[in-house]
Amino acid sequence: MANKIDFNAWAHTAAEWSAHYLESVAERPVRAQTKPGDISAQIQPAPPMEAESMQAVFDDFKNIIPDGMTHWQHPRFFAYFPSNAAPAAIIAEQLAAAMSAQCMLWQTSPAATELEISMVDWLRQAVGLPKAFSGVFQDTASSATLCAVLNMRERTLNWRGNEEGLSGHPPMRIYASKRTHSSIDKALWVAGLGQQNLVKIDTDERYALNIDELQQAIETDRANGFLPAGIIACVGGTSMGASDNIRAVCQLAQKENLFTHVDAAWAGSAMICPEYRDLWDGIDAADSIVLNPHKWLGAPMECSAHFVKDANSLKRTLSIQPEYLRTHDQSSIENFSEWSIQLGRRFRALKVWFLFRAYGLNGLQEMIRNHVRWSQTLAEQLRATPQFEIVTEPVLSLFTFRCTKGDPANIDNLNQQLVNKINDDGRIYLTQTDHDGKKVIRFMTGQFDMQQSDIDIAYETIVEIASQL
Repeated sequence: MANKIDFNAWAHTAAEWSAHYLESVAERPVRAQTKPGDISAQIQPAPPMEAESMQAVFDDFKNIIPDGMTHWQHPRFFAYFPSNAAPAAIIAEQLAAAMSAQCMLWQTSPAATELEISMVDWLRQAVGLPKAFSGVFQDTASSATLCAVLNMRERTLNWRGNEEGLSGHPPMRIYASKRTHSSIDKALWVAGLGQQNLVKIDTDERYALNIDELQQAIETDRANGFLPAGIIACVGGTSMGASDNIRAVCQLAQKENLFTHVDAAWAGSAMICPEYRDLWDGIDAADSIVLNPHKWLGAPMECSAHFVKDANSLKRTLSIQPEYLRTHDQSSIENFSEWSIQLGRRFRALKVWFLFRAYGLNGLQEMIRNHVRWSQTLAEQLRATPQFEIVTEPVLSLFTFRCTKGDPANIDNLNQQLVNKINDDGRIYLTQTDHDGKKVIRFMTGQFDMQQSDIDIAYETIVEIASQL
């Protein structure tokens, strides 16, 4: 028989540890300073036969795990896109975990379903989308994009693909820019369409998908017997913030009767600030949009908002209803498992509710505006510093730069060394990317609790370590 756990006491202990962690996380190195195998060497090689005390378990947690983590809530986490966890939303996650509901159907958790409908609509209003859009909280943007690709596939095959498979049909084509995220490639793998049927279009001088080349690719594919199915456009791409001309893409898609999905996983959160909405001008004409509140708004992982203009089309693609999942005599309800790949679903809407109410749109807008301003400030500081150059200008809070000292033929190696030494130093965390054949350093702000002083530390760290190379 397992030990009886004093849940009240240990829940308080965990809450106290969590509060101290968040208060002191800035004192830790941002990236884990461990070597491969350091953590696994401290874990028992087999599960225990007898129950251990919670004290022993919690002590091992404190002694082993935190030092082996990269601290995504660190105010100087400037790598990738953030995975924010606002304190109020963390509390909501704790409550959701306590209830541990499986929210696949309305009847399995009516409050979870109805709150999700409301929170998706709050978010729709916050980012300025018209009432024509409804939506669902998927786990990540990768899942939302896969759902969109499956929707494209079924729409193109008149909803026969799930039943008949893909053999016997001409290959389908989906189009995206060469600067889009790798999750799009993977979506085509999983959907059975194949990598070679993702047609990647060159971008123009503004890093946007070339519309003329896109038009030509569609016409050529049709002439060669392919089935054009959809276009995936990008707003705020991961590498350097590339954004397509959404209005032009949607106009072409409507002309060609193609489905349009917009990947705004990171940048979409910034649309709560009306002044940034030019970045996705024309979004009203899209069929499907994904943005991640768990990136820049402060909702803990996982929480990806998938907006669709035609919910029935998505449900027709993904819904399966064995008798044991049917809710009889309730035709007006929504079962969100019919909008998703997974049957099982977490109670994601609760943290969005807490987030909006605890900080308000004004507070969230102020946070994002600060991040954008602080990132632009650092870009200008680096631009004015000898032996540094800005490679791509800030898109919201993201830009790329590189150090230009030394032999021009060795600049790529130099910048990789700079990234490595900065991350080993521990004060800040950056990552590199490739931009048009150049190794560049990617910088973005977005951590929920960061302050302008963290930008000062970033500048000092970058310049100091570069001077040592």
